[in-house]
Amino acid sequence: MTNPTMITRTIELAARLYVFVFINIYGMGKMMVGQFHTRGHLPEQLVQTPLSEVGGFDLAWTFFGYSRAYVLFIGMSQVIGGFLLLWQRTKLLGVAILIPVLLNIIIVDYCFTIPSGAMWSAVVYLVLLFLVLYLNREKVVAAFSALTAREAMPALDWKQWLLMLGVAGVMMIGLFLVEVFGVH
Repeated sequence: MTNPTMITRTIELAARLYVFVFINIYGMGKMMVGQFHTRGHLPEQLVQTPLSEVGGFDLAWTFFGYSRAYVLFIGMSQVIGGFLLLWQRTKLLGVAILIPVLLNIIIVDYCFTIPSGAMWSAVVYLVLLFLVLYLNREKVVAAFSALTAREAMPALDWKQWLLMLGVAGVMMIGLFLVEVFGVH
């Protein structure tokens, strides 16, 4: 296997499969109620500790475990992103889903002093996803260019611009009132 394209594709596939396997272990663990401290299932030592003395790890794990819906959202994001890595057509979408998830995990692990092994794993997965982006840089650049391309729009005279600005302002006020009074 001396073909450079074949070597590159094999490296990419190994990176995608590695992240798929391990991100799914973490995602499934969350969905199976195995990772966080859930309501009614707090460690006895934690229950007896005043909140001001609880460490970052237990604070984070209790916070995340408080909402089953949130835990399912995180776990499903990991599983869906991981599965999207399996196919050529969806691999970059999987990367786009997983990069913010992994960045959040790394920040939480750092800020709440989660044991460094978990953060190291997340960093490895993130590096592998950046490798996939790098190996697909032409597609990534083309997609970014398409998303940020300037649209050809007809020029507006100052009266049209003022009218559009005024209507937009009225719409903003209306949205603000709906937001403020819709809450109460």
